[in-house]
Amino acid sequence: MQIPIENIYFLLCYAWNKLDEKERVNVSIDDKTELLDLFAKILINVTKTLLKRGIDKNYIDHNEELTGVKGKIQISQTLKSNLLVKQRTICTFDDFSSNIISNRILVSTIFRLTRTKGLEKELKNELIALQRMLSDIDQIEITSSLFKQVRLNRNNRFYGFVMNVCQIIYDSTLPSEEQGKYKFSDFTRVDKKMNQLFEAFIRNFYRIEQKKYKTVKKETIKWQFDNSDNESYQYLPQMETDITLENEEEKIIIDAKFYRETMTINYDKERIKSANLYQLFSYLLNQQDISSKTLTATGILLYPTIETDYDLNFKYNEHKIQIRTVNLNSNWRAISSRLKEIANT
Repeated sequence: MQIPIENIYFLLCYAWNKLDEKERVNVSIDDKTELLDLFAKILINVTKTLLKRGIDKNYIDHNEELTGVKGKIQISQTLKSNLLVKQRTICTFDDFSSNIISNRILVSTIFRLTRTKGLEKELKNELIALQRMLSDIDQIEITSSLFKQVRLNRNNRFYGFVMNVCQIIYDSTLPSEEQGKYKFSDFTRVDKKMNQLFEAFIRNFYRIEQKKYKTVKKETIKWQFDNSDNESYQYLPQMETDITLENEEEKIIIDAKFYRETMTINYDKERIKSANLYQLFSYLLNQQDISSKTLTATGILLYPTIETDYDLNFKYNEHKIQIRTVNLNSNWRAISSRLKEIANT
């Protein structure tokens, strides 16, 4: 399945819930743009935007040995180190600085990209120039947990988009055999990652683009088994929908599945993947309560189009069960129109 680079960018921005930021960061994309170069272009443009707006600063705590006094003296540490005779002290003080964790992640990601094989030379030179402009910010060893330490507020919320870009670059660049160099790993070839992206994209698309359903969420559904035996009940697997659309009268449960093949082949005939259908059916049965919308809830299995578009319709009692596809290789207007149509069937 070939998804255009521009559409990958759209999917990411919807999944991150960062459409406003995408409009601010103008990135030129054509059919020849590679995914690595796309990330470099985005990083260059977000960094330029930050420099134009003014990079974020905050107070950083320091605990240092110095001549004289600055801030608060750490008496016990100073005495233990026998520093007073040298007219030196250990002090704790605040410094208003741009050398904060979000900027250090950004600078370290820029450096990481400049050391990644396959990057277009012109983009590499632009990144190196930006790195020089941020030379007063220290690099840091990036880890997945580091991104959780970034604190966003109303004044620095654009950094949420910046950190999303940095994290996907971190996840997609791996150390190579050459020391200090990195190689790019194309996440679009990894089904698990694309399934996560597809699901998050669909959920946030409906959250942003449709007005009919006030609630768009992942829903935890409890098994409708007799749970008098609590010890047994705790071993049941958790049921959680990918996307639940809901208003006062209607409810839709969508299971978004990203596969390289939409259907399975059984005796030369195409069949719906049975595990997907069982899962959706289980959601519909177990979410039922006395309310009308749960008794008539629609279940949709949603796949990306591979070679054929599918619009299959079934019914169980009052539940509609539908199989739908969306062509991610089409233009963005057609994708948007298709998804809106699916939610209104």
